[in-house]
Amino acid sequence: MTREEFEELVAEALDRIPPELTRLMDNVAVFVEDEPPADDPELLGLYEGTPLTDRGEWYAGVLPDRITVYRNPTLRMCESREDVVAETEITVVHEIAHHFGIDDERLHALGYG
Repeated sequence: MTREEFEELVAEALDRIPPELTRLMDNVAVFVEDEPPADDPELLGLYEGTPLTDRGEWYAGVLPDRITVYRNPTLRMCESREDVVAETEITVVHEIAHHFGIDDERLHALGYG
């Protein structure tokens, strides 16, 4: 799967997020990279920033939170295009949930681990 096709899958996954949630997202940008950091080669996605639940009066003038979805580890773990579509959607939801302050334990319990 090409980078462009994968980026389209990420965009489609973002489009499936309910509008009532996307309206609440604040100061966050989503990126696609081919490979994760070398110290975690199987990482599918990463949220970097300050979750909405941790922001206070001090939160102003900061760079956007960053959600990165990694293409190659996703392609390596999936056996079909359908698997890639499903895994990409899970990864996007998982990382957006971190933006809302939901931790990994809760996400695993909800099936987004």
